[in-house]
Amino acid sequence: MATHAQPEADALSPQALFAPETLSSPFAFYRQMHARGPVAAAPGTPFAFVWSYDLCSEATGRVAEFSNAFGDALAGARATDPEVKAILDTGWPTVDTLLTADPPRHTRFRKLVNLAFSMKRVDAMEDEIRAIATLLLDAMLPAPGETGEAEFVRDFAVPLPVMVIARQIGMADLPVEQVKHWSDAFTDRLGQMISREREIECARAVVAFQHHVKTLIDARRAEPTDDILSDLVHARVEGERPLDEAEIMSILQQLMVAGNETTTSTLAGGLLLLIENPQEQAKLRADPSKIANAVEEMLRLESPTAGMWRMVKQDAEIGGMAVKAGTLLHLRYAAANRDPARYPDPDRFDVERANARTHLAFGRGIHMCIGNMLSRKELLVAFQEILRRMDSIAVAPGAELVWPPNMLLRGLRALPITFRAVG
Repeated sequence: MATHAQPEADALSPQALFAPETLSSPFAFYRQMHARGPVAAAPGTPFAFVWSYDLCSEATGRVAEFSNAFGDALAGARATDPEVKAILDTGWPTVDTLLTADPPRHTRFRKLVNLAFSMKRVDAMEDEIRAIATLLLDAMLPAPGETGEAEFVRDFAVPLPVMVIARQIGMADLPVEQVKHWSDAFTDRLGQMISREREIECARAVVAFQHHVKTLIDARRAEPTDDILSDLVHARVEGERPLDEAEIMSILQQLMVAGNETTTSTLAGGLLLLIENPQEQAKLRADPSKIANAVEEMLRLESPTAGMWRMVKQDAEIGGMAVKAGTLLHLRYAAANRDPARYPDPDRFDVERANARTHLAFGRGIHMCIGNMLSRKELLVAFQEILRRMDSIAVAPGAELVWPPNMLLRGLRALPITFRAVG
C-alpha cells in the first residue's frame, strides 16, 4: 500500500517540482526546498518559486506588484491551436472575473459573489449537507456490525460536494457525473499537464457547459429562484450594472470547481490520514468536538490547491531575491503549509495542532477561495458522520493509491476501503 511517507529525494532544481513523479509525491522535495531557502529562481525559465509560509502570505498581499492576471501567460500554444480555438469560438469568450482578475475589476466581482456565498447561506445549508452525507453513507454501508467495502472517492468524496454545489448553482437535476465531467475539464486545462487530445475534449466540455448555463440564466431572469445562480443573475451592488452572460459563466464555473475539487481531495486525503494515524482517529472518536480542528489539519497537510501563480508586474524583490517584470511567480501553498518555521514537526498529522487553522490551503487575502466556508462545513459534517457510522476503516488489500500529476491541484484518484458499519 502506498502511504504519505516518502523516501528522501536527491537534490532537485526548483523547476523539477513540475516533474510528474514530484507532483505525485512532493513531500521530500518540499523538505529539500525548505532546507535551501524560502525562495528560488529557475534559471532558463520565466519561473520563480516561493516555498515559505511567511513569504507566500506576504506575496498574496502585494497585489500591485504580483498580479493574478496570469491566464494569458499560461495559455501557451493551446491558445492558438486551430482546432481548440474553433471549438471554443462556438461558445462565449473567456473573461477574467475572480481567479485571474486584479482590483478594481476583481473587487466588483468579489462583492457581487460575496452576496451569494455568505456565511448565513452556508450555515443554512448544514442540514442539507448532512442529509446528502447520510444518503451516500446509507448506500455504502451494510447492516450494523457487518463489514463492507467501497471506493471512497467515487462513492462519497466526489458526489457529496458535487451534489451540494450543483443544488446551489442550478444543476441539481443533472447527474453527478455530468457536473464532475465539466469540472474536470476546467481543472485539467488549468493544471497544464494534459495531451492535445484531452485539450480538445476539454474545450468541447467547456462549450457544452456554457450552453447549458445560458439556458439556466434565461430561466432565472424569467423567474428568480433561491440559489446562487439566481443571486448572480439579479445581483446589484451600489448601483453597478448586472453581470453579463460571459461573466456569470466565468464565475459559475469557478464556483463549480471550487465547490467540489478541493473538498473531494481533502475528504479522500483526510480519510487516508485517519487510517494511517489510528491514534489521532481515536482522539476524534473519543471527543468529536476535535473534528473541526482535525479538518484544518487535513487541509494543511493535503493542500489540494497546492500552489497558485502570480505575474510580476514590475521589477521587485521578495525574500532577498530579485524578480523581474514578466516573471511567473509560483506560490507553493502546499510547501508553505509544511514550513518547519511555522509548524513544528510539519509532516506529522496532529488533530490537536494549535495553529492548524492558519494554513494557506485556501490562499489568503483578496483572492482567498470564495468557497472556503462551504468546504469547511462539508468536511466537518462528512467526518462527523463517517466517524459516527463507520469503524475499522482500512485501505483495501492490494489497492494502489495514485495522485495524478497536476501543476496546481493534488488529490487521490481513488481510495478503495474496507470498514465495519456501526449501529
